[in-house]
Amino acid sequence: MSNSENQMGRREALKWLASAGAATALTPTALAQGTPPVEVAPRSPTDPNLVKPVISWKGILTESELKTLTALCDMIIPQEDQSPSASQVGVPAFINEWVSASYPIQQADKLIVRGGLAWLNIESLRRSEKEFVDLSEAEKTAICDDIAYLPKAKPAFTIGAIFFAKVRDLSATGFYTTTQGMKDLGYIGNVPLAKFDGPPPEVLKHMGLA
Repeated sequence: MSNSENQMGRREALKWLASAGAATALTPTALAQGTPPVEVAPRSPTDPNLVKPVISWKGILTESELKTLTALCDMIIPQEDQSPSASQVGVPAFINEWVSASYPIQQADKLIVRGGLAWLNIESLRRSEKEFVDLSEAEKTAICDDIAYLPKAKPAFTIGAIFFAKVRDLSATGFYTTTQGMKDLGYIGNVPLAKFDGPPPEVLKHMGLA
């Protein structure tokens, strides 16, 4: 996809997104990954057990929808060097779990995601007479370029752009709250440091502070 909206690379931009906002949408599954089990008291529905999470709902996305979602997630976060792709760390399953929850925010996101997946296949069929998952990388990229940045999307692609923004945000949240994603992000956790040199110059420049 093109980077006209940002001079940073796609994965670097997603890292910024994850650092800024992913913590507000952490799910029990993401929080529990890599956490050693401990004994905790029983919890109420409004105070879930984040150490030993139990998902009380089933995923609603169909097999076809998951295939389309997987193809799109891997366009957003592809495998690069030593870093895995979105699907390799379970991002499509995370999104399925998210949109299947009965809470108001997730129910609103469900409409965007399911509607967007249908739109994506309709657009793919219109262009190439194939569903999105069967397109070439170049064909997938062409569609993603048209919907990757909502403020510059043409009116015909507004629905697709809203959908893409939602899946991109959920993909970043899902990816960068996994062990592999945190490693890719450079997050080392709550550990003591001999010294702290402050944010790197490129970060300060990006934030307009240097």
